[in-house]
Amino acid sequence: MQTRPLGDTGIEVSRLCLGTMTFGEQNSEAEAHEQLDRAVAFGINFIDAAEMYPVPPRAETQGRTEAYIGSWLKRRDSRDDVIIATKVTGPGLEHIRGGPRLDRQHIHQAIDASLARLQTDYVDLYQLHWPERSTNYFGRLGYEHDEEEEAIPLEETLGVLKELVDAGKVRAIGLSNETPWGVMKALQLAERLDLPRVASIQNPYNLLNRSFEVGLAEVAHRENVGLLAYSPLGFGVLSGKYLNGARPENARLSLFERFKRYTSPLAEQATRAYVDIARENELDPAQMALAFVNSRSFLTSNIIGATTMEQLESNLASEALKLEQSVLDAIDEVHRQIPNPCP
Repeated sequence: MQTRPLGDTGIEVSRLCLGTMTFGEQNSEAEAHEQLDRAVAFGINFIDAAEMYPVPPRAETQGRTEAYIGSWLKRRDSRDDVIIATKVTGPGLEHIRGGPRLDRQHIHQAIDASLARLQTDYVDLYQLHWPERSTNYFGRLGYEHDEEEEAIPLEETLGVLKELVDAGKVRAIGLSNETPWGVMKALQLAERLDLPRVASIQNPYNLLNRSFEVGLAEVAHRENVGLLAYSPLGFGVLSGKYLNGARPENARLSLFERFKRYTSPLAEQATRAYVDIARENELDPAQMALAFVNSRSFLTSNIIGATTMEQLESNLASEALKLEQSVLDAIDEVHRQIPNPCP
């Protein structure tokens, strides 16, 4: 398993990271522990969670994902050999603290609750799940500025995160679902006000959504704020299992209607082209899609997720797959014809 530095923190993380947002909804506690055991045995040292998980977010299940990881950490009794990342929720989910904000009161409540569920004294990476301000994320395009917006200033939020770092509750901080302006503003504030420097940005990145390459990839390289790529399979769409209207039993898109980001006609057209490339080269489509993400120079870690051990084993196998230049060229040709159908 390759490892890569997490910004300038001195922390080394595995190139594959285990995503856990199915723990507590599609996966039981026993299944979650089985996945965690297998991932660590394979060489993964990086585990990503969030206080709002599992998904879809519901009051009845909120926090279960962290609780399942916490019971696993307690059982194995070796906390320091794994890198645990979690996130504080941005505005919008009323069942979390009556409507979370990225201010001092909410962030302190959030980290203390996460630490209790995780059964640990610290998290290695604490991320802002999405910005406080209204901007382009979760597929939104066409920025519209609101002069009367009453968002918590990023300066204030970073100041609270500094308190957590100083208290030893957090080792490093990161952003998620951010824009180039947001990353650069956070870096500017950190330098000017002696605040923690963001180490990473967790944004979507896959064959159907390469929008990170426009703006953020340069930031990642020049500022050493690497990508933690989420949805590398586009909710499993890039495996090809949903082509031609198929809805496999117990698959995410079969169970939950809310996940429509990767299901447009244009997305299906692009997916079919990528699946054809894989099959023409005797590759598994999902492994090819993951290997593409793994190959990106701006990547810090690729967040894989699975609901079955068979899926997990297939995802893990992508670590050893290096795509031929002819395959990469064919992928880029499809991208030129159908660029970013699912931003």
